[in-house]
Amino acid sequence: MTSDKKDILHKLLNPFKGDKAIWFIFLMLAIISLISVYSSAGYPAVIADTTPLRALIKHGLFVVASFILVILLANFDYRNFSGMSWFGFLISVALLIVAVAIGHEDNAAGSGMSRWVYIPLIGRFQPSEFAKIIIIIYLARLLAQEKETLHEWTTLRKILLPILLVIGLIVPDNLSTALIIFIVCYAMLRLTNVNAKQLRLSVLALLAFGLLAIFVSDKLNLPFLERSSTWTSRIDKWLNFDEEQLSQESMARMAVASGKFFGVGVGSTIQARLMTQANNDMIYSIIVEETGMLGGLVVFLLYLFLYIRCIRIAWRCEGEFGRMTVVGLSTMIFLQAGIHMCVSVGALPVTGQTLPFISSGGSAYLCMGLALGVIQSVAYDVNLKETKENH
Repeated sequence: MTSDKKDILHKLLNPFKGDKAIWFIFLMLAIISLISVYSSAGYPAVIADTTPLRALIKHGLFVVASFILVILLANFDYRNFSGMSWFGFLISVALLIVAVAIGHEDNAAGSGMSRWVYIPLIGRFQPSEFAKIIIIIYLARLLAQEKETLHEWTTLRKILLPILLVIGLIVPDNLSTALIIFIVCYAMLRLTNVNAKQLRLSVLALLAFGLLAIFVSDKLNLPFLERSSTWTSRIDKWLNFDEEQLSQESMARMAVASGKFFGVGVGSTIQARLMTQANNDMIYSIIVEETGMLGGLVVFLLYLFLYIRCIRIAWRCEGEFGRMTVVGLSTMIFLQAGIHMCVSVGALPVTGQTLPFISSGGSAYLCMGLALGVIQSVAYDVNLKETKENH
């Protein structure tokens, strides 16, 4: 048997390339996802004129599709993602423009106003979910290409423009996603040799401009930032929380409080029967209700271990593009998970962010699979090189 045939056979027999620990964590989160979505999909399923079983089957298909996506991407040379990121950036910007221009607004059952477009076979697709993955990979490409001139203002300006374009298209309908992109991209830039003073002044100027735009929009009722009143209302409700008012926030807090240490038992949730977003925006509160603080801690530790494994992969990666890509994507996953968990327990205002690899939502789950697949591709390359060096 030739070496090429052996390599093909080896890939077919060992499809799970990359870091084994990450595969295990992904599997654990997927199992938790299936159980939690089925347990909490009752009320949302009724609103959507379906059943919890059908909701589980639909979600299960996206979970399986995400696993297949990760497998395929893990077998792909991650360096090719660098060139492809430019094309992905153009597609994401185009989709964001389409969503802003003719996209649908989903406000059913209090699910917010995030714009989406309909894509055959996938269904409702939120371009912002795809864009936040692509902009991180594209930024990693720019940082690798401009490594020698990052301290120059012209280079920093060239890097900031695509980030601001994506954030500007997302922020009117999804402030929390825009903030996640901003924080992750800023963290990636700080890890390089960019001029810290120039970056700091740029960020302060952008924040000042953003606050001014929100203030003016709120006073003049401008359509571009028409949701600014919703943002301020959510912050006000969080700061002046009314325990007697029946809302998603109050029911989530009741779910967390009733869970205590060991929980009420899987499938025995009470609050999910009343919540419209129990299976996505508030799913962590249902996990804590059913499995207690112990279950909530296990979920947090899974994300923490995932982040640690990713940072170790980034540390071992020789290429700048691979290193920054893994750092950016893993930070995005961990940050989003942290925000979701904080919202569910009342530590942050409502944001509408899903819990990665657990919450239901086709486009969000697939995009997280895209991120993990790229990470596993880098991990596979790192492991392959280390194995060859040891032999």
